[in-house]
Amino acid sequence: MLARNRTSSSDFVLLGLLVSSEATGVVFTVIFAIFVVAVMANVLMIVLIQADSHLHTPMYFLLSQLSVMDTLFICTTVPKLLVDMVSKEKTISFVACGIQIFLYLTMIGSEFFLLGLMAYDRYVAVCNPLRYSVLMNRKVCLLLAAGAWLGGSLDGFLLTPITMNVPYCGSHTIDHFFCEIPAVLRLACADTSLYETLMYICCVLMLLIPISIISTSYSLILVTVHRMHSAEGRKKAFTTCSSHLTVVSIFYGAAFYTYVLPQSFHTPEQDKVVSAFYTIVTPMLNPLIYSLRNRDVMGAFKRMLTRCSSAQKVVTSDT
Repeated sequence: MLARNRTSSSDFVLLGLLVSSEATGVVFTVIFAIFVVAVMANVLMIVLIQADSHLHTPMYFLLSQLSVMDTLFICTTVPKLLVDMVSKEKTISFVACGIQIFLYLTMIGSEFFLLGLMAYDRYVAVCNPLRYSVLMNRKVCLLLAAGAWLGGSLDGFLLTPITMNVPYCGSHTIDHFFCEIPAVLRLACADTSLYETLMYICCVLMLLIPISIISTSYSLILVTVHRMHSAEGRKKAFTTCSSHLTVVSIFYGAAFYTYVLPQSFHTPEQDKVVSAFYTIVTPMLNPLIYSLRNRDVMGAFKRMLTRCSSAQKVVTSDT
């Protein structure tokens, strides 16, 4: 009763992952470790791309934008989750819930479009290498990145106000670890079928446009690679494209389940697992997939370590 009195009537309660008390410490440690690795890996990727002149290319510029999105994405949900795991009060205010919805919609929408644009970049690099510097000049790259951010933010501006204006006059307990729209709408005491249809159409379009770009780009890339006579050229093309396809498959697969698959196929437990995967694990996997399989990134990392080592030796000798 005291806890209820301390909680505003407009606040929501997040049930979280609902792990047993014995496993809470282990789960907390794992999620915290993933969070730290994800943030450090993405920040390192951004620093490397900005600092190393060898990585000042359109592909790595777009990759740096992906790292920015992943950093903001994981910081939108995981810190609150970690706090709730060690706190007795698992409340989130109405305003904070709206902000969380807007941020994660913006990040996920922006990443949808960016992954499509990255596929287009690979198409130009493989299929039109002689015109690559013209078709993907700095101005074009900036416009593409701005378009991805704008597209994602439009999704946030469209769906967030509608979600937060739905009447929630019953239970305010969200069976989730963050304010994800399908979980929040289960608390609505009004008919949301029209809004759910609108959200479904919006999500299908946001998936369909980038997937069309990705499918077309990689179909043309496969045709071009098949015609290549150089084994080294084929290997380089497959290595670069396979990293991107891995990220696309993971991210779009989870998004398709959450926003396109009918709600009759969903359970709260399955939703939490899928959401945990694409909000916690994917932001950590993206920089690792691109860096571990990329000679340019690993080379830039070694050069940065060499410069840091040399600077430390100079400082030591001076002192």
